[in-house]
Amino acid sequence: GRDAVSPQELAHSRENSVHGPGASGGGYPALTPEMQLVSCPMFFCDERHEASDTGAELATTSGEEEVSKWRMKDRMKTMSVALILCLNIGVDPPDVLKISPCARMQCWINPLSMQPQKALDAIGKALQAQYERWQPRAKYKLQLDPTVEDVKKLCISCRRNAKNERVLLHYNGHGVPRPTVNGEVWVFNKSYTQYIPLSIYDLQAWTGNPSIYVFDCSGAGLVVNSFLQLAEHGGLGGSGGGGGGGGAGAGGG
Repeated sequence: GRDAVSPQELAHSRENSVHGPGASGGGYPALTPEMQLVSCPMFFCDERHEASDTGAELATTSGEEEVSKWRMKDRMKTMSVALILCLNIGVDPPDVLKISPCARMQCWINPLSMQPQKALDAIGKALQAQYERWQPRAKYKLQLDPTVEDVKKLCISCRRNAKNERVLLHYNGHGVPRPTVNGEVWVFNKSYTQYIPLSIYDLQAWTGNPSIYVFDCSGAGLVVNSFLQLAEHGGLGGSGGGGGGGGAGAGGG
């Protein structure tokens, strides 16, 4: 049978397996903290991961609620949701080369499985249904393959309805060219013969604050960069955060 190992010997063995036997024990030298970090990388170590989420539910001795530092301290409701889909089903954007096979599903719907207009309507309804599971009491408005004027009316209407509460704007641009480095996304003209640029600055001005944006399109990181530039120049209502100003999230390839 195997020889019994004392707890002290077991602890020493485990320490050597990580740190090495050390200078007194010969062999490999002890690992520095930097070397340990490289050999055993750590994840989920940001402040938002280490902060306790239960603190918001527990009262402190002063009677005030303890809120995680990375969370917004002011409660805010999302009252209006604007869903903008620029898909132009059946016509691929000129700057996006789609190989076969490739990912084409939109909201778990294959847009080529039915007539283009029926597919567009079905995808729009599916996207709204997904958001309604998260926020059933918000007021939803859809714009499918819109023009610049359509988007302007939608944003202004959502802000009027939300008043001082949050507006969420979701933009799907998988049927138009990629965003530009000048801070523009794309929509259509009335006859769907041209792609028309839409400035992020105008979009934010129409939507107002507070607001949050979701950009589901190729090269969406360019849109986030444009929002950061707006924030630096005071173009987000004097605040670039997700609270008083606008928050932008990017998705897509």
